[in-house]
Amino acid sequence: MSATADFEQEQGTVRFTGDLSLARLGRLPERLDGVTGSVSRVDLSAIDRIDTVGAWIVHRFAARHDAQVDGLNDDSRRLFEQVVNADEPVVSRDTSVPSYQRVLGEVGDAVVATGRTLLGLLGFLGSTTLAFLHVIRHPRRFRFNAVVHEFETVGVSALAIVGLMSFLIGIVIAQQGAVQLRQFGAEVFTINLVGRLTLRELGVLMTAIMVAGRSGSAFAAQLGTMKLTEEIDAMRTIGVSPMEALVLPRTLAAVILMPLLGFYSSLIAMIGGCLLAWASLGIPPVTFIARIREVVPITDLYVGLIKAPVFGAIIAIAGCFQGMSVEADAEQVGLRTTAAVVQGIFLVIVLDAFFAVFFTWIGWD
Repeated sequence: MSATADFEQEQGTVRFTGDLSLARLGRLPERLDGVTGSVSRVDLSAIDRIDTVGAWIVHRFAARHDAQVDGLNDDSRRLFEQVVNADEPVVSRDTSVPSYQRVLGEVGDAVVATGRTLLGLLGFLGSTTLAFLHVIRHPRRFRFNAVVHEFETVGVSALAIVGLMSFLIGIVIAQQGAVQLRQFGAEVFTINLVGRLTLRELGVLMTAIMVAGRSGSAFAAQLGTMKLTEEIDAMRTIGVSPMEALVLPRTLAAVILMPLLGFYSSLIAMIGGCLLAWASLGIPPVTFIARIREVVPITDLYVGLIKAPVFGAIIAIAGCFQGMSVEADAEQVGLRTTAAVVQGIFLVIVLDAFFAVFFTWIGWD
């Protein structure tokens, strides 16, 4: 068994003996700290063995006294040289970034990510269009049952929540309009406000937001899960196009049902406004309906029916695009579902603004 590490000092030389390894050092480091006087040479010729810890202790002692180390064999010398080369002071670097640079960097990253997402959505829209044209040329490939099933997901299941939301929106519009118009003695114009606002804007817009939250998220979650479990890859392997089998039925269902849901939403909103006007302003339902027919132009209905299928297509494509973009990570399903809802609502509002400018420009205001 090797002797415990030790040293002796004589005439400027410190001679180490024993085993300079971690297990045999004992209190050697504390004793070396107490060495005083001039030390010009460290002799390691009498040691049994040395490891990395021992070499570092000797190197630290020699550097503190500016002494020369000798007496090592070839293997120990190579170990000691590696310890000496590795013993470099840590340089503290200021890695902090100025606030304005960090903000500009985040804005730049967001712009790049938005551009890539928009480019991906445009490409996905093109793929969906090509799949639709291919199905038109080959009608046997059309999956009627899948479209009907999505009718239930997009439309039938949403009737209750869309109706309740629209009814409350109609009440809120009528109540707020009546409060403001009462100041000018023009409460009867509450009917104009409810009729035109629900048919032209809010009926379709609020329905699109609800569909984006329900169906858009459902599309992303369903396709994302299928992508994660490799069902979509399996469909490609057996020669089934995921665009025709999964994306196209969902998109067609949203495009077809959005005008119906929008018109349904507008009617329910007007019923809510009618009840509020009857209870608060004393305007009977017969008068409300007659006034609606007088003041609401048919172009308002056309505006809502034109916007609705476009909103439905955007919501479905955003949801399916995010679902098909899921990678091999379960966390991606939740992230992509959230992104589908956010993108769907954002694009619907942006398109609604463009439609408002366009219809005003052509005289449908």
